[in-house]
Amino acid sequence: MPSDQPGGERAPGPIRSEPGSLLEHVPVAVLGLDAHGGVRYWGPGAQDLFGYAAATALSRPAAALFPEPPEGPGPAERLVERALALGYWRGRLPVRHRDGSVFDCGFRVFPVTGDTGDTGDTGGTVVMALASRGDELDRVKTNLAFLDALFETCPIGLVMLDEDLRYVHLNQALADMDGIPVSDHLGRDTADIMITADGGEFRRMLRAVADEGRPLVGVLVGMRTPGRPDVDQVRSVSLFPLSGAAGSRPGVGGLLVDVTDRERALLEATAARRRLALLDRAGARIGTTLDVDTTARELVDVVMPEFCDGSVVEMVEWMYPSEAFDPDLPLITRRIASGTVLPPPAPELLAALDRVTYPPGSSIHRMLSTGRPLCVRVDEEFAARTVGNRDLVRQLLDSGVGYVLIAPLIARGHVQGITVFGRSAARPAFTEEDLGLAGELASRAALCLDNARLYSRVQDISLTLQRALLPTAPDATEHVSVAHRYLPGSRATEVGGDWYDVIALSDGRVALVVGDVMGHGVPAAASMGRLRTTARALARHSPDPEGLLAELDTSARDAGIELATCLYVVYDPATGHARIANAGHPPPLVRHPDGTVETLGDVLGVPLGVGGVPFRSVRTELPDGAVLALYTDGLVEARGQDIDAGLDALRAELARAGGPLEQEADRILTALLPDGATDDTVLVLARVGRTPGDDRTPGDRPTAGVGRTPGDRPTAAGRRTPDDD
Repeated sequence: MPSDQPGGERAPGPIRSEPGSLLEHVPVAVLGLDAHGGVRYWGPGAQDLFGYAAATALSRPAAALFPEPPEGPGPAERLVERALALGYWRGRLPVRHRDGSVFDCGFRVFPVTGDTGDTGDTGGTVVMALASRGDELDRVKTNLAFLDALFETCPIGLVMLDEDLRYVHLNQALADMDGIPVSDHLGRDTADIMITADGGEFRRMLRAVADEGRPLVGVLVGMRTPGRPDVDQVRSVSLFPLSGAAGSRPGVGGLLVDVTDRERALLEATAARRRLALLDRAGARIGTTLDVDTTARELVDVVMPEFCDGSVVEMVEWMYPSEAFDPDLPLITRRIASGTVLPPPAPELLAALDRVTYPPGSSIHRMLSTGRPLCVRVDEEFAARTVGNRDLVRQLLDSGVGYVLIAPLIARGHVQGITVFGRSAARPAFTEEDLGLAGELASRAALCLDNARLYSRVQDISLTLQRALLPTAPDATEHVSVAHRYLPGSRATEVGGDWYDVIALSDGRVALVVGDVMGHGVPAAASMGRLRTTARALARHSPDPEGLLAELDTSARDAGIELATCLYVVYDPATGHARIANAGHPPPLVRHPDGTVETLGDVLGVPLGVGGVPFRSVRTELPDGAVLALYTDGLVEARGQDIDAGLDALRAELARAGGPLEQEADRILTALLPDGATDDTVLVLARVGRTPGDDRTPGDRPTAGVGRTPGDRPTAAGRRTPDDD
């Protein structure tokens, strides 16, 4: 208990009631009286209330603080007696200030037993008194009564927010405006309840009042609330700072009046801004890829839950591309995207159908006949004429959907499909403005879907062309067994120009070739086919690999092919020798029978189409049973991964390739491309064997045009042969 005794420092400042603006200016004096009428403690606020310094008060009897009674015990004695007799007493008594003025004062008194301080006498009892001016207490009571009545009966919305703009107190009128109970407001941020479409302007106003103390009067704000998500309101908002102790501003007070009917123009402007904001989001989020299913999913996601509670996108399955809509025929659609925020059975209803048949006379037919969006109430007639299946009719009626808005997906004059937006019966029906918004959303989505459809068609043409130009059954040879795989890239990257071939040469040798034309789509596939056909024709007439690459380079430049890579390997089973020439392609790998893996061909030539640089070849000897691996960069190169890491992974998988080649090819692709190919990928595995005996054919001797070129040299894969000396 703080006290002021003679010679001590006076306690700083009066005690103030906590918290809030109504009680913070009521001074409370603390003093202690003993049973003999003396002042034993002179605590905070006592000097402000009575005018005596601590030293003076402690040297006088307590009776000096009160007017003299006409007769009987004085006020000080009555305070002590009541506190000792009752244990606690409160009431009002007149007191006398040092300047002689008398005023009413409210007291709360109670006894405290303990060390009495001056005398050190233990076990003494002191009556502690808390005193405040009566007129100040009356003011506080009046204000509190007024505040209670205001919050209970005022038809205007009242709110108190803390420094972080969270709800501290509000009245029922504001809770009714929001459609949310009072208790569900408390502690929540205003942004969670008062949802505006003004780009954060209202939030900045609130923040300025809290931080800078600038009041606002009668500001019109358009908003929605979670309790009334489909009701646009206009409120007249007045805000003022709630001042706290020590000059701080602990929050914001506000008065809110619903002036929606009076400010219909602002309401319409707010709704228009919401529609424009939705269209803006749709433009940014729909059509991010050229995939039909993804685009449809993006449309469904962007409209929920603000515009509707559920949506589906369906593509019409025409018998032939130029077929036109006939209102007298059933319409068959394929559902490619759907979603809902409604509880069961709505999700089950959407998942129940993949293909939908709409009979003539349905609302879908009515909508397509006009080409304009149509709003329909969901009732038994609509369900029966649209769904047909009795069980699904019951599910639709029980799903909670009260209204549907059907819009056509029309792009470039052709009906692509339909999109359906549904709202629960608890929400308002779709308006004319909603019909316009749905039409705009459907129009944008239809164009994106048609772009994706056309892109998919080009992709399919490119892939069909490329597959037609690739070998379906490479040349079979007795001493080289081959497994080959081609994986087209994802829809996002288009079909590329990867190619391969296995060519049986007339003298028993075998040529393995893998290449990659820069670019994607039909041009890359056509260029690939041209190079493959040229390479196959040249292979039978060009005895050396470097000569074949030189001819291919000339052909590429004549055909306008700017850049292409090619790896050409010729294997002779009579000697086990292989000659390798490379035009900018990833090098081949060889797995030895003992499981070790080695990179072949340390000469990397320039790509085809560059011209002006001679090609070279290297010679190596392959042991019986070795496995050659030829591939394109799609197998070892990926975004975010260094190509060396991909090569290391391929080497590790090839080291395990001791089984059948077909099985090993699938295993390697699965290990290196677990999520599928993002770029075109070719993998050719060739297990080489030897011709019985070790006699060499004339083709192995260095003859004119066949012997070693300046670039020929043995590699680490095998030993040097007499032809190399």
